[in-house]
Amino acid sequence: MTDAAAVACGVDIVSVARIAAAVERSGLPFLQKYWTEDELRYCDGRPERLAARWAAKEAVMKALEGGFDRFDPLTIEVRRDDGGVPRLRLSGAAAEHARARGLEAWSLSLSHEREHAIAMVTAVRRAPGSASS
Repeated sequence: MTDAAAVACGVDIVSVARIAAAVERSGLPFLQKYWTEDELRYCDGRPERLAARWAAKEAVMKALEGGFDRFDPLTIEVRRDDGGVPRLRLSGAAAEHARARGLEAWSLSLSHEREHAIAMVTAVRRAPGSASS
C-alpha cells in the first residue's frame, strides 16, 4: 500500500479445526495469549468464534502491514456494539501504528461455517494535513 492509498484493507481465512486443535493442545495459556477476556467470554469456547476473531486480528495486521512479530494480538480486539455488530478496538502499538499511518474509521466483517472462518477489515486513511477524529 502506498501513502497515497485512501483505504487500507486486510483479509484472512482460518481453519476452525486448526484453532480447535491448538486450544485442545495448549489450553488456557494459548487462549490468554491471543484473545482478550471479553473475546473469550463472548466466544464461550466455540472454536468457530475464536477462529473468526483470529482471522480478524490477522486481517488488521495485514492492513497495518505487520504481523504477530510486530503487534501483540491482544492489542487488536473484536468487540460487539449494542446491536451485535462486530467492531474493532485497537490499543498499544497497533493503535499507535494506525494513527501514525493516518488509518481510522475501521470496518470489520466476520463470517464462519463449520470448517472455516473469514474476516475482512478496511480502514480509511485521512487526507494529509487533516485533523484526526
